[in-house]
Amino acid sequence: RAAMFTLWEAAVNDPSLQRDIKWGRIKKPQRAVEKLLRSYKQDVSRLVDVSRESIVFDSLDDLAKCLQAIGADRQVVVVRAKNKLDHKYDTALTAGYRDVSVNLRIETAETALLQVDNHVCEVQLLLKAFAVLKNEEGHARYIRFRNDRAE
Repeated sequence: RAAMFTLWEAAVNDPSLQRDIKWGRIKKPQRAVEKLLRSYKQDVSRLVDVSRESIVFDSLDDLAKCLQAIGADRQVVVVRAKNKLDHKYDTALTAGYRDVSVNLRIETAETALLQVDNHVCEVQLLLKAFAVLKNEEGHARYIRFRNDRAE
């Protein structure tokens, strides 16, 4: 099945388009434990992608504007940013996959009240060409690649 993308501006006021949006899922406990043991030497503070979301862009310029907006938002605390679009990035580490991943916290009165203001989540900013590859079959290939590397 071909990947379909919806512009947020169009979906905001259209419930039928909102139903087409594929929201990110919470990382499964089995994978979280696997990652802790394989990659993080049981340091749970390094597991910062349990809650994650992807945003797809048509152009690098649009992606950069989003990154600037995240950085300028006073309610957002950027914990880490990883630029896998940088030409110096070793794509052998991710089987050729590229994105910009931003780990962040939201600091508002509401997040403080809910006691989630220290929760770190991940936002993956990616170009449409990579998002098309990040389908069920492509993700299955990546899982095999990752498991072969024991990550």
